[in-house]
Amino acid sequence: MKPPYIADRLLNWFCAPHLREEVLGDLHERYALRAAKYGEANAQRRYWREVLAYVRPSIIKRQPSEFPNPFFLSPDMLRNYLKIAWRNLLQDRLFTFLNLIGLSLGLACIVMIYLWVNDELTIDKFHANDRRLYQIMRNLEEGPNDIQTYENNSDLLVPALAAEMPEIEHIVPTSDGLSDGIVSVDDKHVKAVSKFAGADFFNVFSYSLIRGNKNQVLRDENSIVISDELAANLFGSTENAINKLIHWNEGKYTGNYKIAGVFEKPQHNSSETFDILLTNELYLAKSTMDSNWDSNRITVYITLKEGVDADKFNAKIKEFVRDKFKAANGTKNLHWIGRLFLQRYSDKYLHNVYVNGVPTGGRIEYVKLFSVIALFILIIACINFMNLSTAKASKRMKEVGVKKVVGATRSTLVFQYLGESTLMSFLSLLVALLLVSLALPVFNDVTGKQLSLSFDPKPGLIILIITLITGLLAGSYPAFYLSGFKPVTVLKGKLQTSLSQLWIRKGLVVFQFALSVLFIVGVLVIYKQMEFVQTKNLGYNKENIIHFSNEGKIKDHQQAFLAEVKAIPDVVNASSMSGDLIGSHSGGGGIDWEGKTERVEFSGLYVDYDLVETLNLNVTKGRSFSRNFGSDSSKVIFNEAAIAAMGLKNPIGKTVTMWGAKKQIVGIIKDFNFESLYKKVAPFFLSFEPHASNILVKIKAGKEKAVLSQIEQLYKRYNQGLPFDYKFVDQDYQTLYASEQRVAVLSRYFAGLAIVISCLGLFGLTAFTAQRRQKEIGIRKVVGASADNIVVMLSKDFLKLVVIAMVIAFPVAGWVVTKWLSTFAYRIDVGASIYLLTGTSIIAITLLVVSYQSIKAAIMNPVTSLRSE
Repeated sequence: MKPPYIADRLLNWFCAPHLREEVLGDLHERYALRAAKYGEANAQRRYWREVLAYVRPSIIKRQPSEFPNPFFLSPDMLRNYLKIAWRNLLQDRLFTFLNLIGLSLGLACIVMIYLWVNDELTIDKFHANDRRLYQIMRNLEEGPNDIQTYENNSDLLVPALAAEMPEIEHIVPTSDGLSDGIVSVDDKHVKAVSKFAGADFFNVFSYSLIRGNKNQVLRDENSIVISDELAANLFGSTENAINKLIHWNEGKYTGNYKIAGVFEKPQHNSSETFDILLTNELYLAKSTMDSNWDSNRITVYITLKEGVDADKFNAKIKEFVRDKFKAANGTKNLHWIGRLFLQRYSDKYLHNVYVNGVPTGGRIEYVKLFSVIALFILIIACINFMNLSTAKASKRMKEVGVKKVVGATRSTLVFQYLGESTLMSFLSLLVALLLVSLALPVFNDVTGKQLSLSFDPKPGLIILIITLITGLLAGSYPAFYLSGFKPVTVLKGKLQTSLSQLWIRKGLVVFQFALSVLFIVGVLVIYKQMEFVQTKNLGYNKENIIHFSNEGKIKDHQQAFLAEVKAIPDVVNASSMSGDLIGSHSGGGGIDWEGKTERVEFSGLYVDYDLVETLNLNVTKGRSFSRNFGSDSSKVIFNEAAIAAMGLKNPIGKTVTMWGAKKQIVGIIKDFNFESLYKKVAPFFLSFEPHASNILVKIKAGKEKAVLSQIEQLYKRYNQGLPFDYKFVDQDYQTLYASEQRVAVLSRYFAGLAIVISCLGLFGLTAFTAQRRQKEIGIRKVVGASADNIVVMLSKDFLKLVVIAMVIAFPVAGWVVTKWLSTFAYRIDVGASIYLLTGTSIIAITLLVVSYQSIKAAIMNPVTSLRSE
């Protein structure tokens, strides 16, 4: 019969050590007598009462030690820890070098990713009203499980909300300009980006207004506000610009305007950039669209008053436009009127992808991705430290034993070893900062950022905290592992590595290489998908085609200009169009046809003669726009997807109504990708417009330099003083996947670093394994084992771990890449070749790393290895 176990544990915990043996002896003796006399249940109850009665100061108070330990955080002890840590680092230089390089590379990756992530998270956060600044969006249900999200709204919304919603502090409508226009002052001509905005623009947004009154600068239709850069370019300074007249050339907004203010041009931490601001009243006055509750042509931003609950206000405005439309027009076509909701303005940059009316991602996905990559690289670097520290534990076991014999507690040893790992971490930080300063220019080129390694308090503190956490994380397992040695065992040299400890070490290696395999598969899939994107037949020929704005005097003499361009030798063809082939085009649901039963959303381009031929679009039925048939202004061409959506049989010659205008179908073109491959080819039209805004010129391959020079001369003959700014169509196509290309490049860099860090750890483990098995290798060689046998013996254990890592990582990698690829409407198939290439690569890398130490151990003279033992 034993006393209650828990009661004994409790007594052991609170009773002073010098009294514990005596108290327990008396309690156990009385328990045995009572159990024999009164029974076990009675004895246990009385035992518990007596144990609890001992909870008093005289029993709890510890007796001072005759040789007290100094406080482990005293200056003397800290100085001693630092001295021992430094000696240990110098003593085993291979261990120090491998850990220093591994942690330095890991921390360098983390610092660069942190700088990028921090920059992404601060975009548009500089506005003073950030917490209360919202954009009014709308969700439109266009079919079952098909809710589309739009940014534009009716211009009637602004005065209505201002009058009826007291929760709103300021409200401002905005619209982007048609294209880059030309600002002229005397003989100076400068291209500029325009934006239209309401009078409260500078009350809502915190763009710095250097000159002018923020409440007045955008109230006069004939006023204009320009950036400080533009003012300096035109007038030499911002002071000289106020009240000066400038000529603005941009389509129907062309005219003379008085400069009412000067603002500081938005910096890199703003998602928007523009050079001039014109009034929203001017935009509405020049617009050809009627003001109705279903005419959506502006974007609307508001700031809510302090204390207003955004969620409640969100619910309040949800049906606002539908109620207004219903009051004005009844219920007919009410289902084409969207429901309003708020999106915080500073969230727009990162959370700009909506699926069925719900935000599902955007650039935030890349922020998450690289944050996870940074975490994984940190873990890989920490695993290296853990494995190498525990692998060389045999060298420090006597040190642990002696320290424990002379009175060191486990907590003191844990603190010492954590201090060593933290010291290593901060030394690695110094190397990492040097690496970051060298790599940052290249990193900025890849990311398109302007990051700098500044020593601001907040980023500096975060980097120091990350470094401290890295040191503690890396040193945690070795600290508790080493401090747990029993002094008697280690001083006798009988330390045996337990099965669980071996499994932990092997498990860490497997985890390391599983992450490396995941990185390799991801890099290969991204590369293959980007290669597919670049080489896929888009349905048109984008090669050797330049485009530039139809601007200045060219706009007034477009056909003559095009005729002169076509006369240049080695110009294949030339035309014009409004919009582009990467997603910027006209469209909507305002097309009707005979037999229409449901609304269809169309996209389209307004194009001149020869556009179809310039792009080499495939006309499957009918004809292209042609001068041989007189004016084609009432003609239209659809793609195959549009004809299928409309359900038309024998469509050539049939008439459709496009936003009130009758158009005859004269041709059908084969489906082509007119926007990102994330989207399937949608219904599309080409409508004839002889004065489109973009000039396209196709040049004979290999003759680009000479032809471009001649086109530039011709351009400057029409537009003296203006730079000839052009782009290639295939370059525009590349911009569709700029983010993906950055991810591809950065993934390659970080995957390579992760593999290098893993290999450093593997190299160290191989070295320590060979050293630990030195006597065994010597005996094997004496009894006849060849060098090949030794190499195979040392390599196979690591290869087994790598194979296990692949078995674990491949299914995870397959799920991850399949999820990523599912966002593309057109994508590659992830076949066995990618996994085969990954497996071959990782095995080859492992053999390369392991073989050096294995061969070194195999060719060592057995006499030398046995003598050293």
